[in-house]
Amino acid sequence: MLSVGDKAPFFKAAGSEGEVDLAALLESKPVVLYFFPRALTPG
Repeated sequence: MLSVGDKAPFFKAAGSEGEVDLAALLESKPVVLYFFPRALTPG
């Protein structure tokens, strides 16, 4: 499990405009990851 301030591990995931590759994004610009719970779920 990650702690506050840890760097995110590299990953690839499905996005609304195709695959998202964290390593590729970091090559060109700073990245902010934001996660939120699914709609209408506790959390």
